Amino acid sequence: VTRSNPHLDETACGVYIISATPFSDDGALDYTSLDRLIDFYLDQGVHGLTLLGVMGEAPKLSSEEQGQFMHHALRRVNGRRPVIVGVSNPGIDNLVVLSREAMDAGAAGVMVSGIPGLKTDEQVYRYFSQVIHALGPEIPVCLQDYPPTTTVYLSVGVINRLITDFPSIKMFKHEDCPGHRKLSSLRRAPETEGVRRVSILSGNGGLYMPQELHRGADGVMTGFAFPGLLVSMYEMFMADQADDAEDLYDIYLPLIRHEQQFG
Repeated sequence: VTRSNPHLDETACGVYIISATPFSDDGALDYTSLDRLIDFYLDQGVHGLTLLGVMGEAPKLSSEEQGQFMHHALRRVNGRRPVIVGVSNPGIDNLVVLSREAMDAGAAGVMVSGIPGLKTDEQVYRYFSQVIHALGPEIPVCLQDYPPTTTVYLSVGVINRLITDFPSIKMFKHEDCPGHRKLSSLRRAPETEGVRRVSILSGNGGLYMPQELHRGADGVMTGFAFPGLLVSMYEMFMADQADDAEDLYDIYLPLIRHEQQFG
C-alpha cells in the first residue's frame, strides 16, 4: 500500500470512515478491538480515516484518553491512509493543543465543528476565525457542519467567506440533513463567485450518497458499519457507472436507514 500524502489538501476524495471508539466492560479504551477495527477499515479499501468524530464519542473521553487513542490509532495506520482527527472543544486552547499533538503524530489534518450557542452568521464566522487563527496557517482544517448535533447552522455565505479568508480550510464536512440545496450552492460558488474549490465529503451514514455525489460531493465521511459498500459505490460513480452504484445503494438502503435510527 502506498503511503498517503502527509497533509490534507483540496483534492481529498473517496470514503473516509469515522472510526468507532471501542471500550471494554469497565469503560477503559479497548486497544485490541481498535487494532481490529483499523485493520478491517483498511482491508475494506477506505481512502482515509477520521478519529474522535461524533461517531467516535470524543466527548466521553478525557483529554489524556483522547491523546492516547489518537496516538495508538495513528501508529496502527502507519501512514497507509490519511487520518483526520476531530479536535472540537469549547476551549480553544485545548483544541489547539490536541491539534498540534495530532499533526506531530502524523495526522493529515484536523476537523472542527461549531459550539452550542452560536446563533448568527457573524457569531459563527467569528468563532471559526478565532479557531483557525489560533491553529495557524500550517494545520489543514476540515470544517464540520452538523446542525442536528451541534445546533450550529453554517450558511452558504458564511462557509464561502471562511473558505475565501482562510486557505488552511481544505475540506468541508457536509452533514446538514439533507441539505442538498446547500451542497449544490457550494459547488456552484467556484464558478459563479470565484470561491476556492475545497473537498466536500458528505455524512449522514451514506443515506443520501448517490444524490450528493451527483451534486458534486467528493465522497463521504461516515461511520457506516459496512464501509466496503460505500467504497464500491464511490468507485462505480468514478467509473461512470452511476446506475450500477444506485442499484447497489437500493439493495443496502434498508440497512443504512436502520443504522440511522436513534437509540
